[in-house]
Amino acid sequence: MEAVGLARAAAEDLAGAGAVGEHVDARPEDTDRVVTHYFACKEPAYRGWCWAVTVARASRSKAVTVDEVTLLPSTDALLAPEWVPWNERLQPGDMGPGDLLPVDADDPRLEPGYTAADEPIERPRRPVDELSTLSGEVTAEAEDDLDAVGADIHGRGQIADVAVELGLDRPRVPSRFGLDTSADRWDEAFGAATAMAQAAPAKCLSCGFLMRIGGRLGQAFGICSNEATTSDGRMVSLAYGCGGHSEAAVMPAPPKPPPPVMDEWQIEIDQ
Repeated sequence: MEAVGLARAAAEDLAGAGAVGEHVDARPEDTDRVVTHYFACKEPAYRGWCWAVTVARASRSKAVTVDEVTLLPSTDALLAPEWVPWNERLQPGDMGPGDLLPVDADDPRLEPGYTAADEPIERPRRPVDELSTLSGEVTAEAEDDLDAVGADIHGRGQIADVAVELGLDRPRVPSRFGLDTSADRWDEAFGAATAMAQAAPAKCLSCGFLMRIGGRLGQAFGICSNEATTSDGRMVSLAYGCGGHSEAAVMPAPPKPPPPVMDEWQIEIDQ
């Protein structure tokens, strides 16, 4: 009881007499002669929390001393939600005009593209004037060096053209991981497993409103261009479908009216 009284006095000294409630538990620690006493917290903002006071008694000593006093949550304590990094808290639609979304340098969704900015152009081994003769004519060695520089620039130009054609002429492009995660996200929203696709009369693969895309994902996805559907302007799986399919309900052509019938043998006279 002496230890309980000492622990309560230590808790009241820190929190005030009105904030410390009844003694609710006492638990021995791993070390001998060390016990933590728990007192209910009466602060309205800390419902379910307890004041934890750890006391100890040294070997061959009868005096009990206070080690530490702290406030700890119990099983029914009111706690703040677990902290989530800002980039994981963002949801589609959170960004507004003027907002900037930083991207890490090692973002797994991206990989280096090709801009040729980091590749040095091959230079002549020596200045041309040092390779020229006294008469001002360029030597064969200088001509070879100049040809090598020209070939290097031409080769870099061809590579750059291919990079532009493949869409790689950027500092960073989507990585395989980025493409896979995007494909999973699009397929979850507009894929074959959705209720809309299950009830559709046909798939987007045969729809005239589907705009095909290039790249790795072009064999599995396209862009819907039917303004009357919920997927207009969205990336949809080729296995997706909806009631707005171009061939699902083609309006029939109006029937051609029959030619008028004229009776030339009978005359009706109105009186």
